[in-house]
Amino acid sequence: MAAFNLTPFDPSTLILAGIPGLEAAHIWISIPLTMVYIIGLFGHSTILFVVGKEKTLHKPMYLLLCMLAFTDIATPTFIMPKALCIFWFNLKGITVGGCLTQMFFLHTSSVMHSAILVTMAFDRYVAICNPLRYTTILTNARIAKLGLVGLMRAVLCTLPLPLLLSRQPFCANRIIPHMFCDHIAVAKTSCGDITVNRMYGLVVAIVVIGLDLTLIVLSYGLIIRALLRISSKKAHQKALNTCTAHIFVMLTSYPPFLFSILTHRFGQGIAPHVLIILANLYFLLPPMLNPIIYGIKTKELRDKVGKYTCRSCSASSTDSNLT
Repeated sequence: MAAFNLTPFDPSTLILAGIPGLEAAHIWISIPLTMVYIIGLFGHSTILFVVGKEKTLHKPMYLLLCMLAFTDIATPTFIMPKALCIFWFNLKGITVGGCLTQMFFLHTSSVMHSAILVTMAFDRYVAICNPLRYTTILTNARIAKLGLVGLMRAVLCTLPLPLLLSRQPFCANRIIPHMFCDHIAVAKTSCGDITVNRMYGLVVAIVVIGLDLTLIVLSYGLIIRALLRISSKKAHQKALNTCTAHIFVMLTSYPPFLFSILTHRFGQGIAPHVLIILANLYFLLPPMLNPIIYGIKTKELRDKVGKYTCRSCSASSTDSNLT
């Protein structure tokens, strides 16, 4: 399959190389990546279905979980179709416009994901530190407005990235050593001065992630202070259990993101295929793990999923008996 190339030459086309150095293994690499994508898609679709069907789950916490599910579905979906075209059919060409569009939606989704994690931290802070006013402070309508603000912030922060690159001249060698249109990888194919692109991308990453992590740390600092004032160990345990899932999700999101950003910008001695695999793991692995984490750690959600699973199994058993 790698012996032929179905990518036509076009001066307005960029070439996504996939994973340089591992071209012979593209088919085999696509298998675990596809499995990770399908598992994540199934998990998040299940959460969206159960929360949508169960009126008892129409609460701010689960509305935030649905927002997280949408971003976790969107992020790998912006990557996988084109990646599989590269791995399976050697279709490596992508138009400049298509590449910049993929970049915009991919990074917008990532920034939106971070905003949702901040809102979740605030949700846990209100639930633990001000439980009597929780329903008045955090209504579904207010959560929806916070989600809209997060989306607007993501769009405004990300939009300059493709706009700045669209003004750049691209070299004759338009090969992007990646399986998706990462900002820095695309910028490096330009023959022009990309200092502004590099600086803007770095500043946005530092400011957005720095601000979001500061707000999250502040929320959990206030939560810990409130817990220290409670003498009951049972109350401590209950409060911590409500935060466990969110903490695990943050641990699967922020450290890989920061590591990927730093290695791409400063890891000149690291093999290119290692950098690409790390970037792919950041975009694909957390979306697979998040529904599993929330399914295990959130009892109410776990019970509802079990209820629908048992109902589905019963319906299947009844149908088979009738036939």
